[in-house]
Amino acid sequence: MSGLVLTLAAARALHLAAQGLTRPRRGKAVKADLLEAIRRMGALQIDTIHVVARSPYLVLWSRLGDYPQAWLEQLLSEGALFEYWAHEACFLPIEDYGLYRHRMLDPAAMGWKYSAAWMEQRGAEVAAVLAHIRAHGATRSADFARGDGQGGAWWAWKPEKRSLESLFTAGALMIARRHNFQRYYDLAERVLPGWDDARMPATAERERALLLKSVKALGLARASWIADYFRTKGARLDPEILVGEGTLLRARVEGWDEPVYLHPEHLELAGRAAAGALASSVTTILSPFDPVVWDRRRALELFGFDYRLECYTPAEKRRYGYFSLPILRRGALVGRLDAKAHRGAGVFEVKSLALEPATRPSARCAADIAGALRRLAGWHGCALVRLGQGVPQGFAAALGANLGTDLVADLGADLGEDAA
Repeated sequence: MSGLVLTLAAARALHLAAQGLTRPRRGKAVKADLLEAIRRMGALQIDTIHVVARSPYLVLWSRLGDYPQAWLEQLLSEGALFEYWAHEACFLPIEDYGLYRHRMLDPAAMGWKYSAAWMEQRGAEVAAVLAHIRAHGATRSADFARGDGQGGAWWAWKPEKRSLESLFTAGALMIARRHNFQRYYDLAERVLPGWDDARMPATAERERALLLKSVKALGLARASWIADYFRTKGARLDPEILVGEGTLLRARVEGWDEPVYLHPEHLELAGRAAAGALASSVTTILSPFDPVVWDRRRALELFGFDYRLECYTPAEKRRYGYFSLPILRRGALVGRLDAKAHRGAGVFEVKSLALEPATRPSARCAADIAGALRRLAGWHGCALVRLGQGVPQGFAAALGANLGTDLVADLGADLGEDAA
């Protein structure tokens, strides 16, 4: 037992430090930094919505600043990463493949991600998809022509897409590479040659490894937070057992009844946090699928941030917008913005921006957020930042003063077809 007692502010600082969100980055990132960031988080969640950059790219930008997005696909095609179901669909470090292999061997336990009925009833079609890949190499879903006359929405996948996804969940196929974010499926033995299931960790070893990785990635963790990180809800390992062994440490956060757990590698960092010597000076924009906020309950308990993604909510019922992005400022989640990158027009549109009730809209706050917006817009190739009617008038003026009149477009500017 470490005996450490943390304030809530110190707990937040420790969490952000573990996530690589303590200090603004100095100097340009290199490709190895992307891999290190993913290893630090343990998983990089995939989502395809791209009103701004797709989520995995944005999560990395929040930590690394500007970098070429192609590096992520390169790490995948080079074999440093693989894709599988972790928190959800994720890019994962290849050295962790064995920790997920058991899920592939029991795909029926993966719920909607695998259809046992489909695999049994459409066996000949599934076999034909496998034979095509075996003969022709890595294949996209788009390489199979649709013949059933239905649309291509995710809930109405064409038969070959359903087969590809089920074979992927079962581990028969892996993602060899991506191009324009489209997956190329290939035989697992070609993507990861030499893998032997004899190398797969035993259940107890796997559960221990994922629990430790969860706590390390979180910086500190309540017991109730741990299973969500890598979706290990069926695990039977009690963190108190690891405390008894010395492989986890126990600490306390002021005002919380239950303990929190620390990874021993974070002991020095936790000591600095407890002494008030650790603080985040980062102001950045987060993805809705960033590990800091992907567990909505944890975000509420740790940051007091009641967050909901509203892209699946009817437009008339949305409060903050289609794809609201959390704003992280100096250790706190201070607001959220709904934005859209109009790349063709070179305009980054801030449709709305709402500050949390506890956030004081000071000049320094406006300067910090304006700097983050300017950097994010520039990374999207947008020279102009357009502040929409959803930005409170007084704060919009403060933002505009920091952005500079040459960077703030007229609110009535016509964005043309790209605005749709």
